This record gives sequence, structure tokens and C-alpha cells, in this order.
Amino acid sequence: MRFDQLIRKAKVVDGCGNPWFYGDVAIAGEKIAAITPAGQLSTREAREVLEAEGRVLAPGFIDILSHSIQPLMRDGRCLSKITQGVTTEIMGEAWTPAPQGGHIAPRKLAPYVPEAWNERMKTWERLGDWLEAMLEHGVSPNVGSFLGGGTLREYACGMRMGKAGRDELEAMRRVVREAMEDGAFGVSYALIYPPDDYADTEEIVEVCKVVAEHGGLYITHLRSESDRLLEAVEEALEIGRRAKLPVQIYHLKASREDNWPKMAQVIARINQARKAGQDVSADVYPYTASGTGLTAMLPNWVAEGGGLYEKLREPGVRARIRAELEGPNPNVDTRSRAEHVMPVGFQRPENQVYVGKRLSEIAAMRGQDWLEAVFDLLASEGQRISTIYFSMSEDNLRLELSQPWTMVSTDAGGFDPEWASAYGPVHPRAYGSYPRVLGRYVREEGVLSLEEAVRKMSSLPANRLSLFDRGRIAPGCKADLVLFDPDIISDRATFEDPHQLSVGVQEVWVNGVRVLEGGQHTGATPGQVVRGPGWRSAAN
Repeated sequence: MRFDQLIRKAKVVDGCGNPWFYGDVAIAGEKIAAITPAGQLSTREAREVLEAEGRVLAPGFIDILSHSIQPLMRDGRCLSKITQGVTTEIMGEAWTPAPQGGHIAPRKLAPYVPEAWNERMKTWERLGDWLEAMLEHGVSPNVGSFLGGGTLREYACGMRMGKAGRDELEAMRRVVREAMEDGAFGVSYALIYPPDDYADTEEIVEVCKVVAEHGGLYITHLRSESDRLLEAVEEALEIGRRAKLPVQIYHLKASREDNWPKMAQVIARINQARKAGQDVSADVYPYTASGTGLTAMLPNWVAEGGGLYEKLREPGVRARIRAELEGPNPNVDTRSRAEHVMPVGFQRPENQVYVGKRLSEIAAMRGQDWLEAVFDLLASEGQRISTIYFSMSEDNLRLELSQPWTMVSTDAGGFDPEWASAYGPVHPRAYGSYPRVLGRYVREEGVLSLEEAVRKMSSLPANRLSLFDRGRIAPGCKADLVLFDPDIISDRATFEDPHQLSVGVQEVWVNGVRVLEGGQHTGATPGQVVRGPGWRSAAN
């Protein structure tokens, strides 16, 4: 038998949690063709041979929480992810650029996205239109998506708060059904943001019943990750039970020190639910700071009907926000202390001086209290202002990572420092999540074994997504592979200097094609669209 490529004498970690072994792995076309003990496959049988002695060969990593929608439009190579070993990007938290229509307001993509995409996006009537456009554009990783729950809500109801009417719910059901047939893995809500937050439990259950008919997931940014964390977990579990579908919790965390003790209770509750037969799991990124917009500090009613930034110029609106945030309100999760908040995503030249400074420092520089500074900066920028919140516990992070049902994610997009640094800082998780787990929490601290860490990056998310031909090293599976040096793999990106590629990942294959060779991107774009079980049933 002839092979296209042969990887010899690697330390094979198969992705399923089995102990590593020394082996040879052969690739034919886009699939793994053979696996044998080390040295058993003849080099004469392969067109190309790579000696991998001393290095780990693992399945390509699957990022179940990627925000590469817009970066991929700029640069299909997805460099900061490929250099981490990520071979599959799963997108769609809250927002997807398709479908367009209904009551969705016009929107411009990020400044780094070529203008042509803004026009192209207007033509995407179904989720599959966007996914096919990515394939046509050319992408290095595989790409797939959930349907954004915020997009779904806006499609039917615009930015209106309150219950959806009968016709609006029917519109949501139709859009969800079409998205599932196009290959969506389920529906994704981020319930601390508008308009997702405007959807109540009943509405989400009705949407998820359609998802369940197509074998999909309910995946959620919980309605609270701080004061009402326990209640938010209960809501997610209730939705899963009533709609009869699996539940996945995005970036499991307990925010702010007074809520840190709740994480043990959350884990106990999830274990209890699993023991009782409910299918629930979560993902984690390996940092104790989160990243979102500065707008997350505002109550969600401010965004109702649109015009958020204009409203922030009105004294009456400011007074109402201040009264709500400074008063005792357990439904508002935005009482972060200013010294723990670092806005980084400024775009206007006059605000560049504030990049990387804590909100308390910015307020002092401006001679304002922190809340007045938030109002003025958001009104000045007219955009969400990407912000880092230092709010989590390292002990909780280790506890979360050690659960058998948690997988690793980035909650970030894929960037190239050469162009991305011109647009300001990002959260370092975009560059370092997977090497950080393998370097810090496996090699240095021993929180996880190598085999368990790789399982959390490969077969665990693959199984969650019903991608049973990926996420493992086995004959017949797609040849998504990563070869790395376990002694040096580590992250280099920091909060102060985030645009730095990780080190240690040396070779990456996607569908049998080398996209990283000797640590350098080859320029190849062999990524395919990966789709959920609803698409497969519609195709048969």
C-alpha cells in the first residue's frame, strides 16, 4: 500500500484518553490510513516521511468556542490558532453573520475586515450561505457553527424587549430549522447580552425543541456568572430537560471574589445532574481574566431598540444607569471594581493613551469617577470597546480543568500579529490557550495528564459535536493532526503584550494537508465545513 505521508516514531496520544505509545502514522489523501508500532511501516511505502522521534503526535484540537468569524474574512490562515494546534474552529456564540433579513439592523464588520464582506454579508439568507462563503474564500482550519441566539432573536423581534409573539416564535422556529438543515450544531445564547437576554426561559425552550428534533445542542453563556450563577445553571439545566437535548456551558467560571466559593457548588450540581442522566458539559479557557465589551458593565435595557451610544449622551439615561448600578440589584452582574477592569479596544486616536490601563487609572487621568468615564468613553467611541476583566480564581480554574466533562476552548479569534497588532490589544487566549494548558497545567503543575489534556482538546469536543471522524487518531479518521515538543510547548502572549505566537507546535495537518511546517505556516487552506447531525439527516 502506498501512503502520501508517513510520520515515524512519534509519541502517539490518540485523543481518547488512552496511554501514549510510540508509533508510526500514515496518511493517504485526507485520512489516516494506518497506525503501527514505531518503525513498522516502511519508508519506501510513503511519498513523504517525517521523523518525529521525541515529539507528541495528537489529533488536531477542536475549539468549540471560537470567535474567528471576522478574522477569517481577513485572513483564512488563522495563524494564532493553527500555531496552537487548532484544526477546527466552531463559531456562533450569540451572533452569526447569517441569516440576514427579518428585523436585523444593518451592521458593519470589524475595521480589519475588507469592505467587500459588508456587502457580501447582506446576501446571506441562510446560515449555510456564510459557511459556503468561507469555504470559497479558503480557510486553513475546518469551520463550523452554532446558530447565534442573539441573531435569531433580532431576526424575529429586532431589539425589542419582552415576550415573543406567536408569529415571532414561528419565525424563529423556521430559521432554526433551516440552520440545522444547513449544518448548525445547535443554538447558542449569550444570556448576559442584548438581545439574547430579552429571551426568557419559555422562548428558549421552544427554540430548543426544534434543535432537539435535529440532534443538536443547547450551548449557553449563562445568564449570570456572578451573583446569580447558581440560578443561571439551574435555568440551563431546566432548558435541557424540557426541550430534551444536551446542554453545553460556555467558559465555565465564577466572577468576582465573593462568588468564587460558588464554583464547588456548581460542579457538584452538574455532577448531580449527570448522575441523574442529564447530558451536560462545559468548556474552559485557561486564564483568570475574561474578555468582553465595556458595554457589559451596563444594564441590558440600555440597548433596547438600538441607539445605545446615543442614549449614553442623555443625562436622564445616565442617572438611571447610575442608580441601578450603584444600588443593591442582584440581577445586574456589573459591579466590577474599576481596578479590575482594563479596556483595550479603543479605536479613536485621542483614546489610545488609555490602552492597557485599568479603568480606575483612566478615570483618575480624566478627573472623573469610573462610571462617568465609562459613559463618556463609550459615547466617544461608538463601539463596545473590547475590555479585559480580572475577576476569576486560579484555584477554581484548576478545579474546572480537572473535571472529566470539561473541554478546552479559547473564546477568541485567530489573528496574525503582523496585521492584528495595528488594531490594538486582544485577550492573550487568542494566541496561547492550548499551549498554556499543555505547558503550565500539564508539564509544570501536573493538574492534568498529557493524555487527559489532549482528550479535552480533541475527542471530547468532537463527540460533543457528533464529529466522530475527527478528534482521534484512528484508521479512517480525517487526518487532522498536530505534532509538538512536549518539553517546550508554551504560550508567550501576555495581557500587556498579547500579539505573540505560541511556541512548541511544529507541524499541523488539516484533512491530510500540511498547514504548519517547521513552525511556519505553509499558506495552505484545506479547511472544510463541518456540520451537525441535522445536515446529515437532511442530506440522506
